[in-house]
Amino acid sequence: MSKQEYSRSPAPFAFFIIIALVFVVLALINYPAPIAIFFGLLAVVSLFPLPMTVAINQEWEEAIILRFGKFQRLVGPGFFFKWPYIETFLKQDKRIINLDIQRQEVMTKDNISVTVDAVVFVKIVNTKNSIVNIRNVWDSVMKVAQTTMRDVVGDVELDELLARRDEVADKIATIVDKETSDWGVDITSVKLQTVELPEDMKRVIARQAEAEREKRAVIIKSEGELTAAENLEKAVNKMSNRAMYLRTLSSLEDISYDQSNTIVFAIPMDIVKGEVIGLSAFAEASKAVKNAQKSKKSD
Repeated sequence: MSKQEYSRSPAPFAFFIIIALVFVVLALINYPAPIAIFFGLLAVVSLFPLPMTVAINQEWEEAIILRFGKFQRLVGPGFFFKWPYIETFLKQDKRIINLDIQRQEVMTKDNISVTVDAVVFVKIVNTKNSIVNIRNVWDSVMKVAQTTMRDVVGDVELDELLARRDEVADKIATIVDKETSDWGVDITSVKLQTVELPEDMKRVIARQAEAEREKRAVIIKSEGELTAAENLEKAVNKMSNRAMYLRTLSSLEDISYDQSNTIVFAIPMDIVKGEVIGLSAFAEASKAVKNAQKSKKSD
């Protein structure tokens, strides 16, 4: 931006001050009384336009000066001067402004009706273009954003809209920013606020989510059982037969506190095979001794 375009020269203010001083000097010269009074009146009248030469912009404002309806220059925050009667000015707010897009019923790509609303954050970056090139910049931006939102949402499926809402909003912002490039605005961001589904679709999604949770629960449970089985197998491989037998007796002791219950505990024969063989051999030996004693007594 050139200095000429952003000029705030006090020339209009100084001009009327000088004119008033000239008339005051003329009135003080030794002219006849009627002429002196006339010049005094002219000095006072020349001060009337003085307040119209000064205007003020707030810190967040910028203005354009029009001379006879044609763009002359830009002025920023603070005091600025203009020629009265021949120059006018139009201000523009340069703060970020949010525009609410009303709820729109849109059909997605997979033929599901949804209600969507959004908010657009926009900022003026070129005051001249925002005033000269477009009549109502805020309303125009909102209309373009509303139409773009319908087009973009209608081009995606429901799952994509729900899962990738930020990407859809960024796409809307990019398109709107391109469409409004000549209006002197910058689309800061677009946010999708609400995506409302029909009641029947909400029930379907709820059932789908419930089925998905049940699926994950079954998978987690089966993975836990598999891990437990693998750990048990490792433990069995490390334990000897006698250790397994002692473990079995310990388990019997743990569950036998209640005397009113009858417990049937199945024990694999290979665990107590040695004990059974030993007891059988001991029984056979005892039986042979008893038979020998009976034979001696009979003799």
